This record gives sequence, C-alpha cells and structure tokens, in this order.
Amino acid sequence: MAGAEIKEEIDLNALRVFVEIVDSGNMSAAARKLQTTRSNVSYRLRLLEESLGVQLLRRTTRQLEPTHIGAGLYEHGRNILREAAAASALVSSAGRSLQGHVRLSVPTGLGHILLSELLIQFKRDNPDISLDVIFDNRVSNLVSEGIDIAVRVVSTPPDAVVAIKLAEVEWVVCATPDYLAKAGIPGKVRDLSEHAVICSAAIGQRLRVSSNLGGQFERVELDPGVRSENFLFLKAAVVGGLGIGVLPHYAIRDEIAAGTVTRILGDHKISVFGSKLYLLTMPSRYQTMATKVLIDFLKRSLSDG
Repeated sequence: MAGAEIKEEIDLNALRVFVEIVDSGNMSAAARKLQTTRSNVSYRLRLLEESLGVQLLRRTTRQLEPTHIGAGLYEHGRNILREAAAASALVSSAGRSLQGHVRLSVPTGLGHILLSELLIQFKRDNPDISLDVIFDNRVSNLVSEGIDIAVRVVSTPPDAVVAIKLAEVEWVVCATPDYLAKAGIPGKVRDLSEHAVICSAAIGQRLRVSSNLGGQFERVELDPGVRSENFLFLKAAVVGGLGIGVLPHYAIRDEIAAGTVTRILGDHKISVFGSKLYLLTMPSRYQTMATKVLIDFLKRSLSDG
C-alpha cells in the first residue's frame, strides 16, 4: 500500500468499524449502528490508520469518503466480514432450528393491507426468528436505520441499494355508486379535475396522474381534496362517498368485488408516483440465513411470477 509497512494484522473489529463508517457516511451514524460512542469510533479508525500507515478516509463538505486505498480496503473488508458472519452463523446454527433477527421496513398501506398477514404466517412457520417490523413510506437510509430489508412502491429504486422487482402495482380509479350518481362519471382522466379526488400525494405538491389508452397518453395534475399516506383512511374516505379515489388495486379490491365501490376508467392504464413493488437491501450488508429465508418468502408471496 503505497510502500507502507503494515505493522500488524488487521483487527477484525477495527475493520468492521471502518466498513460501517463508509456505509453510514459519517462517524455519528456509524456509532449509532454499532451502539457505541462517536469518540470510540474515531479512536478505532485512528488506530487502524496508524497500524496500516495510510490514510483511509478524507472529509468532504458533506461526509467522510474513502481514499483510493481506503476504497480498496472497504471492498475487501466487507467481503471478509460477510465470510466471517457466514462462518459464525454456520457454527451457531448447527443442530438448531432456524434463528436470527430481521429488521424489516414496509409501506403503511401495503403493510397493513397485504404484508401483515404474510408476516404473521412467516412468524408461525419460523417461530425462532425475531421480526422487527417498521411501517414507513420513506425510501429510508437502510444503513443508518439498521434496516435489513425494505419493501417499497416506487417507480425507480435508489442507486445505492440492491433492488429486486417483485410486481407491477395496478392503480385504479373508483368511487361509490351514490357519488357517481350525483357527480357524474368521468369519461377521461382529465375529467378528474372536476371532481373531489382522494389519493396519496406529497404535501405541498400537486398529484400527477397519467393514463395510457391504446397508446394514447394523457396526463393531468390534480389537487386532492383528501390526501394521506394511510391507505386504510383513504379507502374509508372513498367508501364514505367523499370523492373519486386513485388507489392501488390491492387497497380497494375487496370493495370493488363486493360492489361497494365502482371502478371507472377501467380501460385506462393509470400511473401515479409509484408503479412497481421492490424489495430493497444494502449491497454491503451480510445477509443472515434468517434474512435470506424472509427474502425468499416475500419473493414467492409477492412476485408477479
């Protein structure tokens, strides 16, 4: 390494601290993940750099970034840590049922409506796996928040994660028969601007709804009269006759099947802000056997095939 003499073998714990700093982007976040103090993280990094005789990190205006040598050590380091974790898991699981802890982040609507039942079934089948389930719609920083797996409805996943596409999300336009009898049935997507709209949308931003009808594209910007990240509330608002809902099919399918709610513009392919269901993981994080089993379960349960 640039002629530097390595005075001792690299300490595995120091290497783990270094990899966590690079993943987290700063020492404070790394300290939270490692459940230690920032001063201890800084001290362990300094000892590692002194033992190697090289600088591993440099500070930019926003975060710590690896030097050229640091980047190389990071790549080797995360592979070493993966193998060490795999060896530890193999030994600890010998002769025992599948065990472990998985921290999972799921969207509020999809989580309550669809994933809750699946995760309960997974827990029944794997009683010794501990599940920590967070309901959150943000595309979170998986590293700093200690997330092993995230399920998200987005159009394009972040570059920094490993993204597995599970399914397309079908959006539907719907309302109660009573509302449509009073307010009329829109014939085109642009007609929605004349109605009370119920949908999830970013606060302070207009809702952009696009449609494809036989290759003819149409787009309209709307200002929902009722908006929320809680799709159970949005469904209740639609069923309560407050307006026309633009909702994912999984959120309202039972009401459509029962006739409580009528689907309209059914020949249009509707697109909103999230059109695909992804499973997200961090490339640098070792996946325990418990995490791998849950990933496989979710892929089987949620995939389009």
